[in-house]
Amino acid sequence: MYLPTIKQLQYLLAVVELRHFGQAAERCFVTQSTLSSAIQELETSLGVQLLERTKRKVLPTPTGLEIAEQARKILKISYNIIELSSNSKNPLCNEVRLGVIPTIAPFLLPKVLLPLHQAFPALSLLLIEDQSAHLMRRLESGEIDCAILALPYPTEKLACQLIGEESFWVAMPEGDPLTKKRKISAADLPMERLLLLEEGHCLRDHAMSTCGGSEVKAQFQGSSLYTLIEMVAWGQGVTFVPAMALESPLLKHARIELRPLDEPTPHRQMALVWRATSYQKNNMVILADKLAELMVG
Repeated sequence: MYLPTIKQLQYLLAVVELRHFGQAAERCFVTQSTLSSAIQELETSLGVQLLERTKRKVLPTPTGLEIAEQARKILKISYNIIELSSNSKNPLCNEVRLGVIPTIAPFLLPKVLLPLHQAFPALSLLLIEDQSAHLMRRLESGEIDCAILALPYPTEKLACQLIGEESFWVAMPEGDPLTKKRKISAADLPMERLLLLEEGHCLRDHAMSTCGGSEVKAQFQGSSLYTLIEMVAWGQGVTFVPAMALESPLLKHARIELRPLDEPTPHRQMALVWRATSYQKNNMVILADKLAELMVG
């Protein structure tokens, strides 16, 4: 079975579109005789006439038009292959599906998305917000390319690079007795008024670890940090917030006061994780380095 070459299809399409051998040869950066010979060889191999040739003009036959249309599709796919190959060589010039946990996403993403776009204008970020365990499953199944998690968290079989670390602050209602202290230790916390995220959120696990372990019984378990902040603002208790949330509009306008948690720091670390076998592993290192730079800046 004879298979046309890409060059033959490219030459044929140029002639069909321009209706001129000389102009088609110029477009393809070859001599007119080279282009003409290649098309004649294509016709001979296929056993059909593709072009009507006269001294003044060239016209495609009906079969020539149909084959030229198929050639257009094949060439488009060929260009896509070249683009994909180029993307694999150039840093962050393709789509990256990034998962982020809910206690990081609303505070980190507004800070880093614009600088990332400026640094890598061809990068297309598809963002997915979900809990750590769900992101791990989606990462392992190939549904996402990487994820930003809070450590410590089990990341077996995954590549992991630290991008930042932070401490916790204690959020309390205005006028709360705790506001008299400049720093809050775990012993100072009113456990009977402690508000935590529900199970599945790593911030809950980190907060409980800070308080001494799993025996902590929270008065209320919320599905989001925003819910907990509203509860605190209405005098329902106290909760933990990560340092990166301090500049968020929610905290700035809520009727709460904040004090640093006086326990050994950092209270949590943040990392970018990805499959060790990922074809984008070089890009992941570049992304992690840039995220780390932006978190410091």
